[in-house]
Amino acid sequence: MKRREVWRKVLEREVQRWRAVPAAEPEAAVRGNRAYEVEFEAKSYQVEIEVLENTDRAIRVMVAVDDGSLRASILPSTDDFIVNKPG
Repeated sequence: MKRREVWRKVLEREVQRWRAVPAAEPEAAVRGNRAYEVEFEAKSYQVEIEVLENTDRAIRVMVAVDDGSLRASILPSTDDFIVNKPG
């Protein structure tokens, strides 16, 4: 599998994980930026999560994944989603 195809699989997994979190938690967890590492198929990948927009009604969250190498991390695989706030 090519490098970016693997990143996409990691990205899909992390987006699903963050979508399952209640609306208040992504907001609190990613004030500013948050970066962490995950393992997938015995390799480490860097994940960054950031709140792009925070309104009274919803939060827009971006997730980015790369393998940590400088050249590749300039253009990570990204996705974003919206979490509606209760009420």
